[in-house]
Amino acid sequence: MKTTRRCRSLLSVSLNFFALIFSITAFITTYWCVGTQRVPKPKCSKLRTHQCIDYGVNETDPNKVVYSWETGDDRFLFRQFHTGIWYSCEENIHDESEMCRSFIDLAPASEKGMLWLSLVSEMLYIVLLLVGFSLMCLDLVHSSNVIDGLKLNAFAAVFTVLSGLLGMVAHVMYTQVFQVTVSLGPPDWRPYNWVYGWSFCMAWASFTCCMGASVTTLNSYTKTVIEFRHKRKTFEQSIREENAREAFGYYRERSLQSISKSVEVYPSQSLKSSRKTPIPADSLDLSDIAGSLGEEQC
Repeated sequence: MKTTRRCRSLLSVSLNFFALIFSITAFITTYWCVGTQRVPKPKCSKLRTHQCIDYGVNETDPNKVVYSWETGDDRFLFRQFHTGIWYSCEENIHDESEMCRSFIDLAPASEKGMLWLSLVSEMLYIVLLLVGFSLMCLDLVHSSNVIDGLKLNAFAAVFTVLSGLLGMVAHVMYTQVFQVTVSLGPPDWRPYNWVYGWSFCMAWASFTCCMGASVTTLNSYTKTVIEFRHKRKTFEQSIREENAREAFGYYRERSLQSISKSVEVYPSQSLKSSRKTPIPADSLDLSDIAGSLGEEQC
């Protein structure tokens, strides 16, 4: 029982640990959504001679205007961007650096409340995961005490389930806020195309590990309770059987003792009755006997 219970505790702790690591990584990174943005090409200059539009004048005749024959998507640049819960970063078209803006400022005013609720839920999700992980570690340390282990298992399961529910709600709310921001966000930020990034996948992997840890903890709690009750029932049944055997032996011994005593009393009484003194013939009066017989005949 101790070995299997310890294995279940180790599995729960491992799943909770991975859920905690994945959630923290997803929370602090900015790759929930990645894609490209379409921005107009900048004007050509001495420092930038490619991926630009030349609006310069003709060097031989300054009065002649130089036209650009680029049309459609050729007039735009496609820069990469990646967005997280806190920030959205995109390539700088003027150099090789990145520009980052707060995603809270990019979200529409109608979605800011839901975004803040998503942020609070994500933080509570991590805090409850940490509490559940601490309780599971305590259960692993105090695995020899079954009663304390059951209490720790119960609390760890409750905190882990609550954290999983909060994490799911937070992920769904952020997804909705991002989709609305794609449609109603600032024009210079709206993505041309986008997909979910590895941070988003890691967040849902964290949720999956969290649910696995909660199910494993509940399973461990249930199995421990069932095994404990079975052992207690077996112990009580063995005690009842032992008491019944002792009672049966006691009454059997008493009955044998009573039978032996009665056997001892009966022969003594029969011997006494057989040993009564006979009446001597000399003491009998024959005339009295004849007289009594004559009276009976009359």
